[in-house]
Amino acid sequence: MENACAVKEKKLYLPTDESTELYLLAFLRVCKFYPESAFKRVKCLYKLRQKNPKYCNDLLPTLEKNVFEQNILTVLPSRDQHGRRILITECGQRWKVKDCSLTEIFRGVELVIEAAILEPRTQVSGTVLLVDFAGLTINHVWQFTPNFAKLVLDWIQYSMPARLKEVHIINQPYIFNMVFAVFKPFMQEKLRNRMLLHGYDHTSLLAHLDAKCLPTKYGGLMDIETDQGIELWNLLCYYEDNYKVTNEFGYKKKK
Repeated sequence: MENACAVKEKKLYLPTDESTELYLLAFLRVCKFYPESAFKRVKCLYKLRQKNPKYCNDLLPTLEKNVFEQNILTVLPSRDQHGRRILITECGQRWKVKDCSLTEIFRGVELVIEAAILEPRTQVSGTVLLVDFAGLTINHVWQFTPNFAKLVLDWIQYSMPARLKEVHIINQPYIFNMVFAVFKPFMQEKLRNRMLLHGYDHTSLLAHLDAKCLPTKYGGLMDIETDQGIELWNLLCYYEDNYKVTNEFGYKKKK
């Protein structure tokens, strides 16, 4: 990776020393240790951040408390049967549009993923995203624009230094089809094959994720509530200084 980074890339600031070893290793692992592919992913990430400051600048936990207060994001305490981290996003009943924007949700997800990729086990095993659309309304649907869909999928498919192994869509009402239609044109076959729509069928979900790692409200055996957003936020805030360092990485503005 260091050799690849040695290729001249004007205005890109990203140290390649011991301080970033684990961070850069995440890019290598997601690209199966092909340095050129990993460096391409690095460039894609920081070009995306440069073009989308609203979503990507100043990514600090202390600035994003609101989305965690809404309990929209949950990282489950137990990994799944394959050792993968599970992130739940509740984009229906918990999401009050007037109180929390879609931008805030995406920024919160970015913070969680950036923390997760610094876990060596997560780098190797990957992550699972579980999106709960129970209570989705037309007001929620209107928040999803083609520009936002492209941004999210460019981040996931070409930029994010994490292995997203599966995406589980659950409790989705019929109007979810309108959301899916916005994202579909930008979705590569690889990601489409990893996206599973379960509706209200918990048995279908349990065919992919062990009951031991899921809350009871999703048919699992874990007697926990997904209302511990502030605890997650406090944990991320503990690493605020790390986020400040990584916020300095990227393409520098022309003077």
